[in-house]
Amino acid sequence: MKMSFVLALALCVGSMGCGSGTDTKAKDEADIRALEGRFVAAFKAKDVNAIMACYVADPNMVVFDVGTPRQFNGAVGYKKDWESYLAAYPGPWDNTISDLEVVTGGDVGYGHNVQTASFTDKDGKKMDSIVRVTDGYKKVNGQWLIAHEHVSVPIDMATMKPDLTSK
Repeated sequence: MKMSFVLALALCVGSMGCGSGTDTKAKDEADIRALEGRFVAAFKAKDVNAIMACYVADPNMVVFDVGTPRQFNGAVGYKKDWESYLAAYPGPWDNTISDLEVVTGGDVGYGHNVQTASFTDKDGKKMDSIVRVTDGYKKVNGQWLIAHEHVSVPIDMATMKPDLTSK
C-alpha cells in the first residue's frame, strides 16, 4: 500500500513537471509576441528609446539591417541607425507584423516574421517596404529581448534590384 502511494505520488509530480514545461513554453512564446508588439508600438511612435528597449543593451548584439553598413555591432551603433532613419523620414511611420513564428528553449529562442512598413520623408513622399525579419531572442533577468536580428528583402535576380513590396 505504501509503495503504491509513493509510486502514484511520483507519477503525479512527474506529470505536473511536464505540464509546467509546456506552460513555460507557452508563456515564453506569449512574452516574445508581446515584445514584438512593443516593438511595433515604439516604431509607430518613432520612439528610438522604446525601440532599443526591445534589444539587449550589449556590445555583442549583432544586427544585419537592409541598409549599409553590412552589420551593426552593439546597441549603441544600432541606435544611431534608428536615429538616422528618424532624421531621414520625419513624417508618419507605420508597421505591421505578420506570419510571426516563435520557438523557445530555456533562455534562448528564435523567430521570423514579415514586416510591412511605411515611412514619410521630409518632402512628404511615402516609402513602403516589406521586409523579412529573423530574430534571435535571449531571456535577460526574466525578460525576453532581441539579441540578434537579420532584416532582408528579396532581390529580383533579373534586374538585381531589391523587391521592397514583395508578396
